[in-house]
Amino acid sequence: MSQTKGLEGIVATQSSVSSIIDDVLTYQGYNIDDLADNASFEEVVYLLWNGSLPNKKELESFTKELAQANKIPDAVIEQMKSWPIEKVHPMAALRTAVSDLALFDEEADEMDEKANYRKAIKLQAQLPTIVTAFARIRQGKDPISPKENLSFAANFLYMLTGEEPDETSEKAFNKALVLHADHELNASTFTARVCVATLSDVYSGVTAAIGALKGPLHGGANERVMGMLSEIGDADKAEDYIKKAFERKEKIMGFGHRVYKQGDPRAKHLREMSRQLTDITGESKWYEMSVKIDEFVTKEKGLLPNVDFYSASVYHSLGIEHDIFTPIFAVSRVSGWLAHILEQYSDNRLIRPRAEYVGPEKQEWVPLEKR
Repeated sequence: MSQTKGLEGIVATQSSVSSIIDDVLTYQGYNIDDLADNASFEEVVYLLWNGSLPNKKELESFTKELAQANKIPDAVIEQMKSWPIEKVHPMAALRTAVSDLALFDEEADEMDEKANYRKAIKLQAQLPTIVTAFARIRQGKDPISPKENLSFAANFLYMLTGEEPDETSEKAFNKALVLHADHELNASTFTARVCVATLSDVYSGVTAAIGALKGPLHGGANERVMGMLSEIGDADKAEDYIKKAFERKEKIMGFGHRVYKQGDPRAKHLREMSRQLTDITGESKWYEMSVKIDEFVTKEKGLLPNVDFYSASVYHSLGIEHDIFTPIFAVSRVSGWLAHILEQYSDNRLIRPRAEYVGPEKQEWVPLEKR
């Protein structure tokens, strides 16, 4: 048997959810540029799950379903309050809370198509409530209940801050959610599909995906990008900082991609959002630093920024704490996970690859007293 490290280039399944062909990302055949510029996140979720954009009536009904499902059990809130909040990373909190939700859903182990769709609605609606509740609890504040009249993007920012966002912030956050919604067979999506291919439940699939997203080589990259920018502190220091990082052979987070060769098509949207938001907040240094790093890394290493690089300064400009960046990724990407989970169930086969054995051979048993 031959093997490919990290399964690079291996086609593991067929999917209609999203595609990356010639460096063009599409959701159900729609170019990401069109969706980023025009679609609400609610429309994108509907598209990923149903294969078509909703008409006005369908969108109103879908939005209402999400709004009616976004409250989480009081017991989950109380459990969050009992955790050692100052030591718990928000991704660990999210992973545990999502697993917890299954205990309060009487349909958790029901596997018919309609029950799984209802669970998808609940998870999509409730992840923002979990993330914002945890963020406030650790600040010593009470969680804020979602409002039914706000968009998905606006509701998240409202539940986080207690203030309804301005139009620019809402649009920027909506666009970020759209851009992160799905990305073909990435690590967390593959994890979700492997999990549910055993016919485990939807909650288990999403919990497993969150565990995969938590890693710094996947969802955790944008948090580390912001840590780097904070450490640099000024655009004039950026180039020297990166030079020294190269000398130490350190990886610069937010650059390069396993799939894209000519650059991540999502990065340009986030770069423009970063420019606009940092200008509004009067903290253009974050954008200027990012551009300096972008230009230097591209020139020296030929690596282009990916979706994580500029999303860091976007989220920072929206007043979001840095370790909440990856949970926000999950709030968006759960739409894609759920689309793939539902697709996996529809034509399931257990995912069970092989491994090339490289260990010792023909070893003989030695009794304990002779070892």
